[in-house]
Amino acid sequence: MKTILAIIGSASENSSNQKLVEFMASQDGNKLTFKMYTGLKSLPHFDPELSVANPPQEVVDLRTEIESADGVLICTPEYVFSIPSGLKNAIEWCVSTTVFSDKPCGLITASAQGEKGHEELLLLMKTLTARFTGETTLLIQGIKGKLNENGEVTDIETQTKLSSFLEALIEIVKSD
Repeated sequence: MKTILAIIGSASENSSNQKLVEFMASQDGNKLTFKMYTGLKSLPHFDPELSVANPPQEVVDLRTEIESADGVLICTPEYVFSIPSGLKNAIEWCVSTTVFSDKPCGLITASAQGEKGHEELLLLMKTLTARFTGETTLLIQGIKGKLNENGEVTDIETQTKLSSFLEALIEIVKSD
């Protein structure tokens, strides 16, 4: 079974993005194992002088988790027309490495609007040479209205898109 490292871009506990990933993990029919990365808040601010020669242990741990996963799923909201600063910080710590080079990725932006944040996420991951396709990217607008209080996706169109997204993610991870 393939392992997906899920990185939630939101700093909020019990965020819509976390609920969305938990929902997907419960729906995939045990074709993938989802491992949640929970260290965004503990990462120090990016310091290019430490990035290559002497990265902090939290950064080493993040890079190791990315390297050891069969694929990475990033699910994030948009904050002020951008990705959240904690997620950007984590990505910056990976720039001087090859941990994302040709790494199969699924990229979801789930927010009120999300267009600019989604564009930024795709650009950053393309710059890091992550491997993703149009089918392994998804913009979900109005996410709060598409989940119930239990974190279940209630919108039929969103359920269909998530199902297609998961199948594409499985395929890109298998092709590795």
